[in-house]
Amino acid sequence: MGLLEIDDNNFEAEVLNSSEPVLLDFWAPWCGPCRQIAPLVEQLAEENGGAAKVAKLNVDDAPGAAQTYGVSSIPTLMVFKNGEVVERFVGLQPKNRLQEAIDAAKA
Repeated sequence: MGLLEIDDNNFEAEVLNSSEPVLLDFWAPWCGPCRQIAPLVEQLAEENGGAAKVAKLNVDDAPGAAQTYGVSSIPTLMVFKNGEVVERFVGLQPKNRLQEAIDAAKA
């Protein structure tokens, strides 16, 4: 399935109304730590294809969603299940911790 790009226009359809859990990376191109974690997020997208969505939301392009969810520092990663945030991480995270959150949301 690969990595989805989310913006304010498709946020509801792709994240809130998703039947699968969604790991959403709030990021921006000018953010150094966001660029550091990007390869991990891409790996998670490949490894979870079909069982969970993995997506990125550029906070500069989609300020509405970032504001709604109180994203004040990036990277912020959230796991959504049935339209609700079930996990929230701020800053760089190890891949296994993010995978555990995805697995918990799939259960």
